Amino acid sequence: MSKPSKSSKPKAADNDTSNGALTDAYGKVSDRVAAAYAAAREKTAGAGQSLEANPLSALLGGIAIGAIAGALLPRIEKEKELLDPLGAKIGDAARAALDAGRSAGLDALDEAGLSTDQLRGQVSKLVEQALKAAGTAGTAAIQAARESATR
Repeated sequence: MSKPSKSSKPKAADNDTSNGALTDAYGKVSDRVAAAYAAAREKTAGAGQSLEANPLSALLGGIAIGAIAGALLPRIEKEKELLDPLGAKIGDAARAALDAGRSAGLDALDEAGLSTDQLRGQVSKLVEQALKAAGTAGTAAIQAARESATR
């Protein structure tokens, strides 16, 4: 008795099943890519609107991210050699600007007849009055809550 020969060709049903599985997989991947693309477009549009609404916070956020990244990345010797003099110049300029601003502010206060001691006294009075007002408001709120609870 002879054995039936095995054909190396796939049967038509097996081929249809493979094509169907490939089509299903392609459809699923295509749907996921389209969904990811749509989500990315929404997020970038929202980010653009946020940047337009508040560019200063975006700038500060970018500076913070850059500072963090710069702190985490190791510096190479050539970078140190090139940037150290620049850093020193920037630091000196910032200190000079701070000193000039402080001096100009103190001069303006002197011209107005105000001393730092007088300003400290005024700020102290203001804080004292604000705390007193907050305490009075808190007491009134507690009293009002008690009265409404007893009704």
